[in-house]
Amino acid sequence: VCSSKTVAWSPESRFRKQWMSVFNAKTAELLSHHQVEIKQSFPKEGWVEEDPKEILQSVFECMERTCEKLTQLNIDISNIKAIGVTNQRETTLVWDKETGEPLYNAIVWLDLRTQSTVERLINKTPGRNKNHLKHKTGLPISTYFSAVKLRWLMDNVDEVHEAVVSHRAMFGTVDSWLIWCLTGGKSGGVHCTDVTNASRTMLFNIHTLEWDPELCKYFGIPMEILPRVRSSSEIYGLMKSGALSGIPISGCLGDQSAALVGQMCFQDGQAKNTYGTGCFLLRNTGAKPVMSDHGLLTTVAYKLGRDKPACYALEGSVAIAGAVVRWLQDNLGIIGSSEELEKLAASVGTSYGCYFVPAFSGLYAPYWEPSARGIICGLTQFTNKSHVAFAALEAVCFQTREILDAMNQDSGIPLTQLQVDGGMTSNRLLMQLQADILCIPVVKPSMPETTALGAAMAAGAAEGVSVWSLSPEDLSEVTSEKFEPQINPEESEFRYARWKKAVQKSMNWETTEPVGNGNGRQYRTHILAKFSLTCVSVHCFCRPRYFFLEL
Repeated sequence: VCSSKTVAWSPESRFRKQWMSVFNAKTAELLSHHQVEIKQSFPKEGWVEEDPKEILQSVFECMERTCEKLTQLNIDISNIKAIGVTNQRETTLVWDKETGEPLYNAIVWLDLRTQSTVERLINKTPGRNKNHLKHKTGLPISTYFSAVKLRWLMDNVDEVHEAVVSHRAMFGTVDSWLIWCLTGGKSGGVHCTDVTNASRTMLFNIHTLEWDPELCKYFGIPMEILPRVRSSSEIYGLMKSGALSGIPISGCLGDQSAALVGQMCFQDGQAKNTYGTGCFLLRNTGAKPVMSDHGLLTTVAYKLGRDKPACYALEGSVAIAGAVVRWLQDNLGIIGSSEELEKLAASVGTSYGCYFVPAFSGLYAPYWEPSARGIICGLTQFTNKSHVAFAALEAVCFQTREILDAMNQDSGIPLTQLQVDGGMTSNRLLMQLQADILCIPVVKPSMPETTALGAAMAAGAAEGVSVWSLSPEDLSEVTSEKFEPQINPEESEFRYARWKKAVQKSMNWETTEPVGNGNGRQYRTHILAKFSLTCVSVHCFCRPRYFFLEL
């Protein structure tokens, strides 16, 4: 069972791609992979959607192509023992359980259409406190999470409303949609999710590890449409079609939890940062949830077995990281590729006092300020596109520094090194800047597919599969590259203080107020202009043809 060809399989994505990766269960070696581009649509400013059918079709396409590649490598696909799923966590879908048809496009995690919904919810809470539900959920009331997206669908899409009323609706994040479809769909498909994805909905009590009736009542969501919550590592069902028919689906982790597992951060205090469209820094806090006093989220990190305890994490989320590269390429046209960004920034080696706050979707942790918008400031006549490129890379690092500072305050124990993964880690200048700005070493694994690896580990370790040991002494050594700080702490602190000043200037650019018939569905946006001699503001919404997607 642990032969050199025993593998576990897991889907993932990187920069406009969906990935399927195959791993050796004994060595964690990446044996093969395939990728497919996923389109996103932008029906209105700030709206981001995906076609659920295209998501599913891309999974089948990647699965078939990957199996073909394995055959070409003389690997018998019968050696595939388990399937794991890793996905965007908060992206929200509703479908009809009788027809199997999605009732609307998937609403992506960084979609902003629910801002008015959030405002109405906060207005009805005692003291208008956005942390009113945090004691149960670990989360602030925000456009980020699934419950408000589901509430919007129920309020604004007739097909969803009618399906809910007639008891035909099923809700889920992308993992639930895929598992249901892959295990039979309307012909007996398994409607489930795991604890990591459930903990991002705002409907889940992270202490009892169950859907919470009071939370569901607060959002007006019937519990019957919710998937059954399972652990992150157990057999949910069997594949019903395709080349892998009959193989158990036995691993499910939200993308950031999957990366934490793939980085093997199983000890209290270990942390990783994933650099994708956004940045997601998770720190393992062990068997007890730690509530943040500094703007971080408390989330379920993983539960690797039905009878195993749940482990928790503190998380800091940055909405815009890799997405700023796409913005510089597609919207401004100052670079032709992500590789060109590194060269352009390296050519000057400094931002020359230019600071870029890419708050295109507001600011996430530690501020949770939806009114913020992007701003480039500190410009002079000497500033050129190379300085802006450098400032864009620094912005990713500064946002991570803000989260790490908050995490150190909440935990009381400063992090001594940061493990990193994700598409942007191929940018060596970015990694060096990150070490300089954090003033601690940054450690990058040589195998970048840590998110897919984490899902494969969970799948292979499940009871009834048991081809992957998660015992510390059995875990494979992962080679890595370490970036040590190269500037003095005083220089780092000076640059960080200037960044914090720029962040304050990005605040309160946009407000919303109701107009029309007062039913709460129509809102007018007001842009609040701010000017200074040294500050140029940028108000924008990203509109690339594709967006970075973890699926």
